[in-house]
Amino acid sequence: MNYGLLASMIVAMRPLFHPSIDDVTVEGILHALTDPVRAAIFSEIAGARCSQNCSNFLTVSEKEIPKSTLSQHFKALREAGLIRGERMGVEMQNTPRCAEIEQRFPGLIKAIVRAHGIQLEGKKRKRGAEKRKVGRRRAS
Repeated sequence: MNYGLLASMIVAMRPLFHPSIDDVTVEGILHALTDPVRAAIFSEIAGARCSQNCSNFLTVSEKEIPKSTLSQHFKALREAGLIRGERMGVEMQNTPRCAEIEQRFPGLIKAIVRAHGIQLEGKKRKRGAEKRKVGRRRAS
């Protein structure tokens, strides 16, 4: 038996930390969402009807995210109490803890997700306007 491999598998299967809902704070939630990639990941998970695999987020906001960086983003979201991660074989499935947070901080998550959506729409409009402006310059 390869005990080194067995030991590394045991270490890799450490339980994930999920804070009790009583330990989740507004400050922790807001801090976790200060990173635009984490805000985008959480907004997508919160709006999904089913759990989301980590691999679904290898590209976020048109940027490729290395797996190691992605793992750190998910860890920050878990430790803030925003998501619950569950290992399913070699994959990690993530579900939002919106219902729990809604009971503790009514309206907070809905307001954050709505504000993030408004911000994204503004960025899309701005990019569209810039593309049209560049297109007009080329046509001139």
